[in-house]
Amino acid sequence: MLRCRDMLIDTHTHLDDARYNEDREAMIARAREAGVTAFVTIGCDLATSQAAVALAEQHPFVYASIGVHPHEVKHILDSWYDDIRRLAQNKKVVAYGEIGLDYHYNHSSPKEQRERFREQIQLARELKLPVIIHTREAQEDTITILKEEKASEVGGVFHCFSGDAWLAKDALDLGFYLSFSGILTFQNATMLRDIAKTAPLDRLLIETDCPYLTPSPHRGRRNEPAYVSFVAQKLAELHADAPGMSVDTIGRITTENAKRLFKIA
Repeated sequence: MLRCRDMLIDTHTHLDDARYNEDREAMIARAREAGVTAFVTIGCDLATSQAAVALAEQHPFVYASIGVHPHEVKHILDSWYDDIRRLAQNKKVVAYGEIGLDYHYNHSSPKEQRERFREQIQLARELKLPVIIHTREAQEDTITILKEEKASEVGGVFHCFSGDAWLAKDALDLGFYLSFSGILTFQNATMLRDIAKTAPLDRLLIETDCPYLTPSPHRGRRNEPAYVSFVAQKLAELHADAPGMSVDTIGRITTENAKRLFKIA
């Protein structure tokens, strides 16, 4: 296991996932041993948002994001936004998301996704929370809605970035961060590595999106936050030309970025 001497923040986890039910505390301990000193665990609907806040309350180094994933927006009830407003009062809530558009699966209709995306950006602005964006095969609509709903007022991050250079440029032009996951280590991710190599260091975040997208050399296994160190190592390799670059430097930079975006002390 890689260990980063500097702190790492895994900015996108699903610590409530049932795949951790047998060893959740041991999994968290392994991540801490690997140099991960803070986690953001993500809500995808009302129940997982509640679970994220509950986990954040149990651990001083865990923070929560609340919101409804584009797959799940068809399930939103009238009462959900009031429940989310109440959850947002918890001091451990640092972001709104993951929200966005996903036209690959269309588990919710594109029309409903767009409507709920707008509503949730509006709510994030009301709550003064940065947004965590999920976008797949919906680049133009995502950027258009972010612009029209003035999402730049609260800022945010394109999580698990896997888009093209134009999406990266659009996101950066909006003032957003790009978060890279284990996909960066996949053999066929040449274009993504090119984007990560040219992205400004002060706009980079790292994540696992665990239990999904396990990085090499652990592909095929359940992902967990300890493996975010492999993402940091790959970013350090890609930015090797920068003065003094190392995995510890990437750890320090991405930690500073995460603290700035999420207002984590």
